[in-house]
Amino acid sequence: MTARRSVGKMQVARALWYTKPGVAELRTAPLPAPKPGEARVRMAWSGVSRGTERLVSQGAVPASEWERMRCPLQEGGFPFPVKYGYCAVGTVEDGPAEVMGRTVFALHPHQDVFLAPAAMLAPVPDGVPARRATLAANMETALNAHWDAGTGPGDRVVVVGAGIVGLMVAHLAARIPGCEVTVVDVADVRRPVVEALGARFARPDAAPSHTTDADIVFHASASAAGLATALRCAGLEGTVVEMSWYGTARVDVPLGDAFHSRRLKLISSQVGHVAPSRRPRWSYRRRLEAALALLDAPALDLLVAEAIPFADAPKRLAALLAGEGNGLAPVIQY
Repeated sequence: MTARRSVGKMQVARALWYTKPGVAELRTAPLPAPKPGEARVRMAWSGVSRGTERLVSQGAVPASEWERMRCPLQEGGFPFPVKYGYCAVGTVEDGPAEVMGRTVFALHPHQDVFLAPAAMLAPVPDGVPARRATLAANMETALNAHWDAGTGPGDRVVVVGAGIVGLMVAHLAARIPGCEVTVVDVADVRRPVVEALGARFARPDAAPSHTTDADIVFHASASAAGLATALRCAGLEGTVVEMSWYGTARVDVPLGDAFHSRRLKLISSQVGHVAPSRRPRWSYRRRLEAALALLDAPALDLLVAEAIPFADAPKRLAALLAGEGNGLAPVIQY
């Protein structure tokens, strides 16, 4: 944990900023005392959203999405310079009594100590370690996708893409009674993780027959080839849920072949809105609390794969976001 530093009565915070394509740096700024209703949080861990932050670091967020992509406590603006991130876990060291001393999750960029409205802090359940709690935003994404898809007991589910989001979707599906869950990916190294989460593993070129008659297919590989595989896996009148976000890239979608004769449904799922099936009753807060509670499985620790010291983040994140590493969820340790 970073030692407390101060200038007079005011602390100094360090934050990670993306400053130009492939370049990040640590910047310092004074941090005033909390105002009424605010809390000061000392960061323990922050998760790196590999797919989204890759696009942010490359300046590949489309101009049409600059406002929608803003995080609640983001500073700067797209494309650069921008202080970005939304998977922060730390301890409240000053603030209202109801959160004082609690381990909390917040939608805050990578920063060693920060201020946030106490109402925006979600307490981490006692049975969820702080490091695993960095997966809360990914769990929200996976939960929302299942709501969008309408996954139910006994469904045959295929997930194409064994990245962090795909694995979270598979984990939730495997917890639904009777679901038959297969994860399709090109990397055999993912097999042990997939199986530990309660699903089967298959390669696209050797997928068993049951993967071509799925009730629901989730696509999370962020590739045209993966999307084509997802469409092939869907059964008659099946649903393909597109979870990948491509930024400014254009992707070929194979809508020929049997797409129409099998009456397939291709829908999008994105975490920025609560799924329509839950929206009348569920707030963002309720969904986040549910996601945190769903992180109670120790097997999910396999997904939090690599810890990066905060001081090393500017030089090490560039390689990770460029596609190197194991592709799971890196975290920054403070």
